[in-house]
Amino acid sequence: MSPAVPPEPAAPTDVVLLGSTGSIGTQALDVIDAAPAGTYRVRALSAGGGHLELLAEQAVTHDVEVVAVADDAPATLTRLRDLIADELARAGRRDGTPEIVAGPAAATEVAGSLTSAGHGDGSLTSAGHGDGSLTWAGDGDGQARRAVVLNGITGSVGLEPTLAALRSGATLALANKESLVVGGALVRQAQRRPGQVVPVDSEHSAIAQALCSGRHEKGMTSPVVTGRSEVRRIILTASGGPFRGWGRDRLAEVTPGQALAHPTWAMGPVVTVNSSTLVNKGLELIEAHLLFDVPAEDIVVVVHPQSVVHSMVEFHDGATIAQASPPDMRLPIALGLTWPARAAGVAAPCRWDEATAWTFEPLDEEVFPAVRLARHAAAASATHPAVLNAANEQCVAAFLDGRLPYLGIVAVVEEVLAAHDGLAAPTLEDVLAVEQWARRRADGLIAARGARTGRR
Repeated sequence: MSPAVPPEPAAPTDVVLLGSTGSIGTQALDVIDAAPAGTYRVRALSAGGGHLELLAEQAVTHDVEVVAVADDAPATLTRLRDLIADELARAGRRDGTPEIVAGPAAATEVAGSLTSAGHGDGSLTSAGHGDGSLTWAGDGDGQARRAVVLNGITGSVGLEPTLAALRSGATLALANKESLVVGGALVRQAQRRPGQVVPVDSEHSAIAQALCSGRHEKGMTSPVVTGRSEVRRIILTASGGPFRGWGRDRLAEVTPGQALAHPTWAMGPVVTVNSSTLVNKGLELIEAHLLFDVPAEDIVVVVHPQSVVHSMVEFHDGATIAQASPPDMRLPIALGLTWPARAAGVAAPCRWDEATAWTFEPLDEEVFPAVRLARHAAAASATHPAVLNAANEQCVAAFLDGRLPYLGIVAVVEEVLAAHDGLAAPTLEDVLAVEQWARRRADGLIAARGARTGRR
């Protein structure tokens, strides 16, 4: 009997990480660092340019080949090169300087650079056609390689990188919910294969996990698309934010500092404010509607302050399947990198040997009308969600800058939505134009409110 031949070691998963210096990006690198050696190979990083020291450290630590930075000011690029050189010297290395791609389209360039081809020299190179675009050559080892683009960018600027990643054929681990909210139809059209999108938002990751308990052959995440489904409803859980139980009168006096104090999650300022207004839950409702191809009216939001049950799926037979784990974004991030497999030891599980209680409450949509607005936007047209998101981004910036009161955020968004006629089948250019219109409209309403109240 011949001896057993050990299996060939699996090729590492190639990763491009967009938004590497943000909350999702830094936690993704924590997941990668904790994995067994050889599990992942980080090919490229992208960031806005606000945390250059961290970006340089990440680039050298993970030996990436390309660093993309949105800020293309000469001073920024010079400083980034100097910081990378310092990090290399600190590590005792004389080589390994990554290529730097800069400008507003830099993230899009690297997002479209990964493929699973098993040929070439493993380098990221320019396409050679004068357009500066990047292409992926593979590793020359003949192995099929898993390629994942993790989009952790905040805001609608993540749309074009999302489209580029999908067109490349790579798996898209999507934490940038605005991609779907702004350009849902465009994202669907850009998919090269069923199941190419893996959600990273904790709620949508929970839904994707729960859907495995029944048949749901619909949407962007299903590897099989027949249109058949056993799903009755999706139950989207919300922590309730820092103002759960407050009335409208009390909310009128909320300060930026109070809005940025989330009771459960550590997130960036925009997402944290969105969580306090429940706009974030509205965006997640639109995202779930588009990701899983479930009508918006069949997605129910419930308040679950413990943030342990991350969402649920209710099936036609009456069963409800929930995904539960202590609040830790490393779990859905790891699933985004390994789906449908699970990595070991990513996060601590729930404790079942201690007394505990989980509570669920109906959402008060009179006090927090953002979810109602999102449901309206999802039903109104393909461009209403983009208008909602763009107007909200302007309002949050104005609130944090002291130019708009807290309750003015959702009020201005509602006014902008009411003024939009909607487009049925928008192109990318249409979506970008609608966004610009919504931002201008919101800015005008914010300025008018400021003039009336004497705010600067």
